[in-house]
Amino acid sequence: MKKYFPILLLAFISLFIFSCDDNDNVVGDGDTYPKMRDVSGSFTNANGYSFTVPISIENTDVVLVYRRDPAASNAWQLIPKTYFLSGGRELDYNALFDSQNVEIYTEANFDQTTMTSSEVSQYLTNQTFRVVLVPASPAKGASAVDTSDYNAVVKYYNLDESKIKTIKVN
Repeated sequence: MKKYFPILLLAFISLFIFSCDDNDNVVGDGDTYPKMRDVSGSFTNANGYSFTVPISIENTDVVLVYRRDPAASNAWQLIPKTYFLSGGRELDYNALFDSQNVEIYTEANFDQTTMTSSEVSQYLTNQTFRVVLVPASPAKGASAVDTSDYNAVVKYYNLDESKIKTIKVN
């Protein structure tokens, strides 16, 4: 029995050591939870080449807006983003937000009504954007995440893509 007592005592003590882990693995500041919304629609002259996503934004949230790359089925690009078209033309995707809405819009250094039909279908028609709200302050001891990499953001904040609400505009 004397040989087993130190081993049992060590096992008993180690049980308390490992059960006292205070790492709660929470990413964020504790009062803000990550949210995602998809919005799809077409930019036209009639809607001023913009549309609005209604979403409640806390004052501590970081607003990230990604555009689905039409060339790849599940690739997302962080906006603002500039596309350089032929003839020195530039088309920009941008976003503005307040406490209740995110506005996604295009701007150009040319009249967008003069775009070719292939440019319209590639850059303006049936566009999909994903608005991601994440806490402004990461949890204690958490490392920074590259927000330009959509997949890294989803993994870091443990976001469930199956629960994304979709909004269709125009």
